[in-house]
Amino acid sequence: MIVINSINDIPIRLTNERWEHIISRHIEMINEKDRVVATIESPDFIQKGDLNEKLAVKLFKQTSVDVKYLVVVYKEISAIDGFILTAYYTRKPSERRRILWKL
Repeated sequence: MIVINSINDIPIRLTNERWEHIISRHIEMINEKDRVVATIESPDFIQKGDLNEKLAVKLFKQTSVDVKYLVVVYKEISAIDGFILTAYYTRKPSERRRILWKL
């Protein structure tokens, strides 16, 4: 398990179970764990999810699948605990989601 502090300084857990979930559904993420960590630690912006989760978004100019944004979906469940739900690359972040925080 890896623990990363969010921009709100809340510890966010990336468990082995969640990592296996991510790479089983998004094969391009297999070697991208360091980028998932970097996206939580230092996102370009944070969007509001549909069910009170947060989406950390960071642009990477070189990836295994071209220039892409990495989206890491996570929940802050208390002032001292949170966890990652999933992570994936996208060409363009959602324009309909509200931005909660921006660099």
